[in-house]
Amino acid sequence: MLGPGWTGSPAARATGDSAYLRALLEAEAALTRAQAALGLAPAEAADAVTRAADPARFDPRSLAGRARAGGNPVIPLVADLTAAVGEPYGPYVHRGATSQDILDTATMLVAARALEAVLADLARTERALARHSAAHRDTPMPGRTLTQHAVPTTFGLKAAGWRSLVLDARDRVARVREALPAQLGGAAGTLAAFAAYGTWDATALTEAYAREVGLVAAPLPWHGLRTPVADLAGALAFTAGALGKIGEDVLTLSRTEIGEVSEGSGGASSAMPHKANPVRSTLLVAAARRAPQLAATLYGCVAAGDERPAGAWHAEWEPLRELLRLTGGAVRDAAELAEGLRVHAGAMRRNLDLTHGLIVTERLSAALAPHLGRSRAKELLTELARRTVREGRLLGELLAGEVELRELDLDLAALTDPARYTGFAGDLTDRALERR
Repeated sequence: MLGPGWTGSPAARATGDSAYLRALLEAEAALTRAQAALGLAPAEAADAVTRAADPARFDPRSLAGRARAGGNPVIPLVADLTAAVGEPYGPYVHRGATSQDILDTATMLVAARALEAVLADLARTERALARHSAAHRDTPMPGRTLTQHAVPTTFGLKAAGWRSLVLDARDRVARVREALPAQLGGAAGTLAAFAAYGTWDATALTEAYAREVGLVAAPLPWHGLRTPVADLAGALAFTAGALGKIGEDVLTLSRTEIGEVSEGSGGASSAMPHKANPVRSTLLVAAARRAPQLAATLYGCVAAGDERPAGAWHAEWEPLRELLRLTGGAVRDAAELAEGLRVHAGAMRRNLDLTHGLIVTERLSAALAPHLGRSRAKELLTELARRTVREGRLLGELLAGEVELRELDLDLAALTDPARYTGFAGDLTDRALERR
């Protein structure tokens, strides 16, 4: 009930207890198949374990309860799977492996499936933002710095910036997804038990196992070398933050008194019938606030002692799953937000005029300096800016009344039009949209 940002998302389905159970069983069955492929186990054993590794035959709740005795769910799962296989092939279940081999491999499988959904929704978000950027390439709006109007920009450039962050996230997630490794090291990362059971080539075994589960073969067992988890945490936290930037901007621009954008289907209020709350944006910002702390826990686990750590490994499980869910839900919300976003160009134009022309004083400084000198131009504009605020008059009107400007060949109407001072926003937008 307290996770509306990820509930019902593809990432939630990919990371639930049933999904983890499936991945654990796949990791166990793949290990037996890998050994059979190298002649280290009978083919019949591989078939028997694969058939028995049916998630419907196992109870996640029971496994969770019994996991307390050994500190992880693999121990009771191995017992149940061995019993399900029966004689004569039950002894080939989990042969040579340690619990961390199976749980780490299952975690990478779960992450791979969750990241597929993340990448799909990032693609949806990118496409929608590209459409907004192209459609509003030249739509002027106030640029804001430190909460105040600065100089004009365009909504096309703003949307292009959002898209750039989404593409940055996509690239990071894709790199991590392609590198997710299987884990196989045995009790202390030496593969000793596999040697005892007849393995003659550690590389051949780890590569066969990785092929069976569809992951990358790691050069070393990584029980205490947590780079894969840290890289995953970094990519997920960055993605959540990138989407949070979009959410923050939309929350600002959709305020009642600004009204430059709105969500396509705002959320209802429990008390105020007139409201259409920017719920998608709110959830994006909430995810961005939480993700760094989850990633920090995972980064803290890089300091993992010994060949297999006590506590550091165990501390990863929940925050990693939560980070996958949180980011996966945020990407779903970002896609829905971008696809349904409404852009109100009229409100943007109205807001450009709120300061009665002061938003273009930078341009006027550059235009007047050659005629009046830089110091006098700044002094004059500072004085007129104060009068504009105090008297509520247009800056252009006050400029037209200045004696020292009357003989200058200046088009004050053009110089004080915010829509004519967007710099290279259009060109920058075009360049950003070239990125694929």
